[in-house]
Amino acid sequence: MKTMIAAAAAAALALLPATASPAAATPAHLSAPSACSAKWVVTGKKVAVRRPADNAPVASPDSPVVRYLYQGDVVTSCVEALARTQSGPAYRKCGRDGHVWRIVRGGQVPATCLKRA
Repeated sequence: MKTMIAAAAAAALALLPATASPAAATPAHLSAPSACSAKWVVTGKKVAVRRPADNAPVASPDSPVVRYLYQGDVVTSCVEALARTQSGPAYRKCGRDGHVWRIVRGGQVPATCLKRA
C-alpha cells in the first residue's frame, strides 16, 4: 500500500513544472504594455489629418487641418475615437459614411479612408 502511494506521489510530482516563471504567473492584461504596431494604409487620394477644435475629444469634418496623407501612405494607429451624432453619420469621406476616427500622429483621420496594412 505504501509503495502505491509513493508511486502515485512520484507520478504527480513528475507532472508538475520544474519551476514556475513569473511571466507565466502574470495574466496578459496585467503585463507591461507593448508598443503600438497597428499599421494602416491610406485608401483615399488626399486625406486630411484634423485636430479637434476647442479641446473637443473627436474631430469633425470642419475641424482644422494639420496635414495631409496621400494614397498609399502608411500610418500607425491603435486608438479610435467615436463621433456621436443626433441623427445620421458624422461624416462622409472616401465614398462612405462613418463615425469612427482613427487617431494618428498630429490628429485624427476618418476610418473610412484607411485599411489595415
